[in-house]
This record gives sequence, C-alpha cells and structure tokens, in this order.
Amino acid sequence: MMFDLSPSLFFHNAMTKDKPKRKLGLFPRVVIAIALGALLGMVMPEFLLRTLKTFNVLFAQILKFVVPLLVLGLVTPAIANLGKGAGKMLISVVALSYLSTICAGFFAFECSTHLLPHYLEAGEVEAAHQAEAAIEPYFNLKIPPVCDILTALVLSFTIGVGIIFTNADIIKKGFDQFGDIIKLTIESAIIPLLPIYIFTMICEMSAGGKLGLIMGTGIKVILTGIAISIVYLVIQYLIAGALARKNPGRCLWNMIPAYLTGFSVCSSSVVIPVTLAGTLKNGVRKDIADFVVPLCSTVHMCGSTIKLATTAVAVMYICGIEPDFALFANFVLLQGISSVAAPGVMGGVLMASVGLLESVLGFSPEQSALLMTIYLALDGYGPACNVSGDAAITIIIDRFFGKKKPAAEPIAIPAEGPVV
Repeated sequence: MMFDLSPSLFFHNAMTKDKPKRKLGLFPRVVIAIALGALLGMVMPEFLLRTLKTFNVLFAQILKFVVPLLVLGLVTPAIANLGKGAGKMLISVVALSYLSTICAGFFAFECSTHLLPHYLEAGEVEAAHQAEAAIEPYFNLKIPPVCDILTALVLSFTIGVGIIFTNADIIKKGFDQFGDIIKLTIESAIIPLLPIYIFTMICEMSAGGKLGLIMGTGIKVILTGIAISIVYLVIQYLIAGALARKNPGRCLWNMIPAYLTGFSVCSSSVVIPVTLAGTLKNGVRKDIADFVVPLCSTVHMCGSTIKLATTAVAVMYICGIEPDFALFANFVLLQGISSVAAPGVMGGVLMASVGLLESVLGFSPEQSALLMTIYLALDGYGPACNVSGDAAITIIIDRFFGKKKPAAEPIAIPAEGPVV
C-alpha cells in the first residue's frame, strides 16, 4: 500500500481542517422555505400535504410547551442578576429601556391601526380560509405546557426577587443552568425546525390559493414596520438631544453604521462594538457607554416590539379580528417583560412572545405561524432599530450620570462602512 506524503497533501489537509464551515443563517433558510413552499404546494398530493400538516400541528404544540420554560429560564436569572445592591444607574437603564420598549409598542399600534386599513382588506385571509377545504392532520397530539405564559412571568418575577433578598445562590445557579438548557433547546432544535414549520404553512397556503394574497400583505406590512421604526428613532433622538443639549440629527447620523450593521446581521448583541463606536462619537463618556450599551442590547427591544406589534395588528386585521387597545396594551406591557434577555437566543424575542399572542391576543396556531412568516421574512429592521435606540438611551444616561466623568476620545468609524 502506497501513501502520498507530498507537501501538497499536507497543505490541502491543513487548509481543509482549518477552514471554517459557513452555516446558512436563519433568514436565508426562511426565504428558501417560502420559495419551495410556494412552488411545491401547488403540485403536492394530498397525502403529503396532510403529512406536513401533521408536523405543523405537532411543532406548534412543542412551541407552546417550550415558551413558558423560555420565560422562566431567561427572565428569572435576568431579575436575579440585578442584585440587592444594584446602583441607580443600573435601575435607571432598565427602567428607561422598558419604558422605551412599551412606548414603541403603543406607537406601533396607533400607527399601524391608522395606516394598514388604507391598503389591507379586512378579513381577506379569513374569507379565503372559509372558502377552501381544510387540510386535516393524520393525528393531533396534545402537549400541555407546564404553565401558561402569564404564570411563567409572575413566577419568574417572584423567584428572581426572592433570590435577590435571600441570597439563594444555589437556586440562582440552578436557574442559570436551567436557562442554558432552554437556550440550547431553542438554538439546537426549535430554530433549525422553524423554516420547516414555515415551509409547511406556505405549502398549505399555496395549495389553497392564498399565497399571492399573503405575500402581497407581507411586503406592505414590512415596509410599514420599517417606516414606523425610523420615525420612532427620530423621536428618540429628538428627546435625547433635547435632554442632553446635543444635535439630534448629528447624533442619529453617527449611528447609521450601527443601524446598517444591525440590518445586515440581524442581531443586537453582535453589533455592540459598532454601537459603542457611534455612541462615543456622540460625545458620551467611555465608562458610561461601556456599561449602558451592552446592558441595553439585552433589555431594550424597541425595534423588535415595533416589528412584532405592527405584524400582530396586520394579522388581526386580515383575519377579521378588530384590534382592541385595552387588550393590546396588556400584550405590550407583558411582552416588554418577557423579551428581557431573549436577545441572547436567536429568534428569542419572537419565541418569548408566541405564548402571549395566543394567551392575550387570542391568536390561533395558524395565525401565530402567519405572523412568524411575515416577521422573519425580513428580520433586520428590528435589531437595527434596537441598537440605534440603545445609543439614544446612552446619551440620556450620560446626561444625568456622567457629569463628573472625563470625556472619552471618539472612536473613528472605518471609512469602508459597517462591519458585517
């Protein structure tokens, strides 16, 4: 037996071993799922459609089971980590972030309820659904969740505050580890299967002749959400500029690289270095920026909330459900809490909100799946608004807590544009 010991072979093996494997992100997989579902749904035989429907129903049950555990595993440690000795700045950042998040939800609700009726038809999906023959699954397995989403939120708050005042380090460590398990479940099982879940729904829509209607609706909703998020950012910077006596236009201009990077990579956490650079360029003290920006990337979800609220109102409208402000206010207030620490998980804000969509707004699993499809069809503008809004909060915190701190030298943004 002859062995090839040539240097070229060693070089090839080394290059192959060291070369990192690029994985397809969630957004491209969702786009592929939508495209394949649109094509195959028109020609797929009934037995395959029923098989996909069975998976769809089963996955929806698993999702409903996991969501309360996600809230328990993420929100409880987040509250416990505040600590009994949490300083005024920490409390101020968390309170301001929550206020901004829920204001974003109310702003999106008011804007979308006034804008969407001009170019969406009320009840169009519900009418199409009633006209078509329903595709039934082969079986429907019920998986009851451990508790509902509201119970999970109250329990998380109770345990988190209890850990702070009793110094229950063992329980805190247990919930930290429990959170790691839930994150692993979401990242290794739920998120990889999410495009397949969307594929099954698109196949059913395509077979029923509803796909063109849904896709046209989705584009209008996405463009509406982008416009609302940009207007909200302008309002944030007008307020921050007025409080800190800074030029809001220049401050917002300095955050364009962070906005574009967030739009590209669809993550608040990954964009932290670019957000920090723009924040320092706005004249914020370095120690303030180093503390506030990473914290806001976890607790400040204004863009994701605008995206979720706009899409939820659109789904309610096209499904013939009248959006009720009191009901939606309850949803926004709870969603602001449930999304705490969720950005640490891919798709975490959406996953943490699914239970509230069904328990508070009364969404069916099919309506939740429709919302997920539109929400994930263009994921970037939510994180882009999140990170840009983080800098506005940092400016306000710097105004009240950074008076006696030495100002930091601005960090120059690379001329070639945002890092992706």
